[in-house]
Amino acid sequence: MADLQDELHTTAEVDELDRPAAWPRSAPLPLDTTTEAVPDAAPAPGPGVGPESLTASAADTDPLERAHAFLAGNPVADGYSGLPWALRHLPWFDLELGESAVDTDVPRMREGHVGALFWSLHLPEGLAGDRAVGATLEQLDLVRTVVRAHPEGLRMAHSAAEITDAHHCGRVAVVLGPAGAGAVGDSLGILRNLYALGLRVLTLSRTTWASETGLTRFGEEVLREMNRLGVLADLSGTSEATISRALAVSKAPVLFTRSAARALRPHPANLPDEVLVELGTAKGLCLVPLTAEQTGPSVRDVADHLDRVRALAGAECVGLSGTYDSGAAHPQDLADASCYPNLIAELLTRGWSATDLALLTWGNVQRVLRGADFTARAAQQRRKPSAAKIAELDG
Repeated sequence: MADLQDELHTTAEVDELDRPAAWPRSAPLPLDTTTEAVPDAAPAPGPGVGPESLTASAADTDPLERAHAFLAGNPVADGYSGLPWALRHLPWFDLELGESAVDTDVPRMREGHVGALFWSLHLPEGLAGDRAVGATLEQLDLVRTVVRAHPEGLRMAHSAAEITDAHHCGRVAVVLGPAGAGAVGDSLGILRNLYALGLRVLTLSRTTWASETGLTRFGEEVLREMNRLGVLADLSGTSEATISRALAVSKAPVLFTRSAARALRPHPANLPDEVLVELGTAKGLCLVPLTAEQTGPSVRDVADHLDRVRALAGAECVGLSGTYDSGAAHPQDLADASCYPNLIAELLTRGWSATDLALLTWGNVQRVLRGADFTARAAQQRRKPSAAKIAELDG
């Protein structure tokens, strides 16, 4: 992180890290409000599933049962869903009753204990310029229409607090993003309007100002304006030059919404060990995808990646990215959004503590969102909205 990190380190934030109430498969339970924590601290596990209860029952309780019990108090914040584009091609659907044509619907999210879901606004390759801007706005409008049509299961959320509020009401919180950098259309004014419409994550790739050669001067200004607004930078699939410069420029935490450990599987979107270490130093977040291509064909393969990211970046820098409905093949026993207990059961057998699991499923996403909001509030006191133009900075 850049020089303002010392002044704006998220441990200085006074807001508590909201811990969600238990959400069994039918309805939410009341929130346990006995524990408070600052954003960088590990959130306490949910009611009745502290570290002692997880380990004490290991000998006489099935790991899958323990996983369901843990997730009831610590639901999953899923960092990437391709559902909007998948729904765009369906003539009719009902996510609250269940929809077999997609990997994600409300019944399966309840079964999998999903409490929040980032809905991707990514577009197919080939769309650029005004077409990309228009298609992104259409995607955004579709998401809002879908959420309004499913009020018993879904709720829009724009912050960590709103995500927790949605969960308390028994709804899955829907967060807009990531969108592709092409959605900005080389205009900071469009970026500000997308933020006003709810966008919270932007991927810095496939544009002239964020390319294989890194961020241009205008690209750095886009990132500064994102910091000022509270839009998180997604670096999955970006070049190493862009990653390096974004980590240096950004005052807020950065995300990798779909990246695992390259040492275990040499996919171009996966991260080498040195980047994972650097990410841990910057207190960013690597969301490990549940795809056979990036993490392997089994639950154990995914767990191997989670182990490695945790070991190199730290327990506070690893999260989950289902990448369901993105066209990707998924590991065995992780076929759809109902399958998260299978993964948590595997991690429990590997000795993951309740604290580390709570960070993985919910706490780390909350921390990063709160860090972005805190950075934005401070930046808005220091600088006005940028009026920079790409022609002025990049020529």
